[in-house]
Amino acid sequence: MVVIFLDESGDLGFEKPGSSKKFVVTLLVCDSNDTAVQIRKAVGRTIKNKLSGKGNRNRQQELKGSHTESKILEYFFKQLPTSGFGLYAVVLNKDRVLGHLRDKQGRKKLYNFLAKFVIEKVNVRQMAAERVLLIVDRSKKMDDIRDFNKYLETYLVGELPTETPVDIQHEDSSRDKGLQAVDVFCNSIYRKYEKGDEKLYRRFQGFIKFETTYLS
Repeated sequence: MVVIFLDESGDLGFEKPGSSKKFVVTLLVCDSNDTAVQIRKAVGRTIKNKLSGKGNRNRQQELKGSHTESKILEYFFKQLPTSGFGLYAVVLNKDRVLGHLRDKQGRKKLYNFLAKFVIEKVNVRQMAAERVLLIVDRSKKMDDIRDFNKYLETYLVGELPTETPVDIQHEDSSRDKGLQAVDVFCNSIYRKYEKGDEKLYRRFQGFIKFETTYLS
């Protein structure tokens, strides 16, 4: 089974105070469920030893790239398996997004397009065994979830053998440590492009299989 975790950093707001300059969609692609389990364990170990221990006054039960100290994230990177997963990222240059994609409906289409764009870079046909599982952080309303699922399923089903099932799940990141892991990677990639901060990015750069700026 191939397990794919998807997350984003930045926002799709335009011309509002505090809006980000970039928007990043990142995939954490595990070539087996065993690798996904190892990554979840790395997150759990980090939370247990560095965030929720007795000596930590500000106990934290979720690993978040934007709210966790760099030294703790460095510890997390050291807990990761040395193989079996890859990272895929697309960085949107928001300044060049056309006007019709900046309203509410346009932003939904743009998000779905970016998700499909980066998933297309994963050779799921070559990787897939008996199942492809895509896990997304739950942040959408039900109508938006249905549109997203239909859009991505249509692509994935077309790429895979007819007998290979595709399952898309929207989960709360506080309950899925795989989503917490991709959040850390995605936020670190975002910091590289938004703030020019590559310190954490360099720690996992070797696992990046695809990275590009869209509308550069």
